[in-house]
Parts: sequence; C-alpha cells; structure tokens
Amino acid sequence: MRKTLMVASAAFFAFSATTFAQDAVIVDPSVTNSTVVEIPGEVRTYVLQQSVPSVVYDGDIVIGQALPDTVDLHVVDGYGDYAYTVVNERRVIVNPQTRTVIQVLE
Repeated sequence: MRKTLMVASAAFFAFSATTFAQDAVIVDPSVTNSTVVEIPGEVRTYVLQQSVPSVVYDGDIVIGQALPDTVDLHVVDGYGDYAYTVVNERRVIVNPQTRTVIQVLE
C-alpha cells in the first residue's frame, strides 16, 4: 500500500511539473529594464503552431539583441506585446516595439 501511494504521488508530481512548465521565465537584464521576463505559455504555443517562412540572417540570434528592420515580425494574436519570426530555421519571440529577441525556441 505504501509503495503504491509513493508511486502515485511521484506520478502526480511529474504530471504537475509539465503543467506548470507552460510559462517560460527568462532571467536576462539586457532584455528589459527588469531582470525577469515571463512569457505566457499561450504565446509559446501559438508561435510553435504558426507556419511562416524562415529568413536567412548572417549573424547569431542572441537574447537581448535587436533584429534588423529587414526581418519581418508577426504579432502574436491577442498578445500585442509579443511578436515572432523564424530566423535561420529557429523560431524566436521578440518584443515588437524594440525588435529585441526575448526567447529562442528550440
């Protein structure tokens, strides 16, 4: 009985962890004036589901660095504070006002 209870508890916590992993938290003071940027899980899911062509960009995609004006950004529906694009086959979430990379999705 005790072993079954421990296994059930472990399974519960394992599934709970995936539920709570919906929001991404990035700690990078160069992204904004604050040190923590929280990205709603819905934004990440939306970006992963969209089909847009990849843009070729010479250079590294770095969190906190702005993308050039030549890279087209797409605003996330319902979340105007977030935009996305695909650069060098990598999806990135961007601040549309500053064009700063917030997160690179792998």
